Amino acid sequence: MKRILFTIVFTLLLCTTAHAHTLTDDTGHTVTFDRPFTRIISLYGAHTENLFGLGLDEEIVGVSTSEDYPLAATAKPSFNSRDGVEKFLAAEPDLILIRPMHMRAYAGLWKALRKRGVAVVALQPDTVEAMYAYWRALGLLTGRETKAEYMIEDFQDGVRRAEDRLASLPDDDRPGVFFESIHSKYATFSPGSMPLFVLDKAGGRNMAADARPRHGTNIADYGMERVLNHGDRIDVYLAQHGTMNEVSVPDIVNAPAASRIKAVLSRNVFLVDERLVSRPTMRLLQGIDTVFRLLHPTAS
Repeated sequence: MKRILFTIVFTLLLCTTAHAHTLTDDTGHTVTFDRPFTRIISLYGAHTENLFGLGLDEEIVGVSTSEDYPLAATAKPSFNSRDGVEKFLAAEPDLILIRPMHMRAYAGLWKALRKRGVAVVALQPDTVEAMYAYWRALGLLTGRETKAEYMIEDFQDGVRRAEDRLASLPDDDRPGVFFESIHSKYATFSPGSMPLFVLDKAGGRNMAADARPRHGTNIADYGMERVLNHGDRIDVYLAQHGTMNEVSVPDIVNAPAASRIKAVLSRNVFLVDERLVSRPTMRLLQGIDTVFRLLHPTAS
């Protein structure tokens, strides 16, 4: 059994008592529990997807209003952070899973629910290594520790297959890529972020490797001028597409000075579903395959 020790995003501490467990979430809040939680409201699509992956369909009693995967999640009662305390309590949850941004924005709601005996845990990993710890945290909270280990092993097996696929390609067959996160700012992603992990395992070279994080997020400001400085070496222009970046290919190719970007001239501008490259779920493997086919169409 692999050793469970994590300090990257949050710390899991197993108490010395026979049954009690202690978990410290990404906001520094600590919850102690002596049995798995069995009535869970999830207010983040990745939490929901991972809970289903752990086989917790019956234990999920509520989800966010924007759920669309897996299909079974859309049949669950919906909640959002603007709902009152009483609506949450009516569902009789023992655990509510949120993100740190929810905690900051609606601190009063979560404080009130905690006073009523509901555990509220805020989690959101920003790297693949932190994702493994996050999956283990979900496993610990729900009594599915073994299943969480299987998820990690399956994901790592998928990554190894992606690496083996790249090994068969010529060393110089990695196209230069600019990976856009927010079009209005020509922002990209921070070093170590999940989208750049996907790009690397799909066989692309990040042309914005000098980007730096913005406000401690996985978003990195870059700007059109810096993009144009690499214009003749950007073979492929990728943009995540979804609620974070509602952009179209015409938006990109018709932007001022975009014709100075090699990928625009060669019509190698593509959108990638943000749910496949930015969420800490098993579907990152699908993201790797999707991006690989875009970067290496003749090898697919």
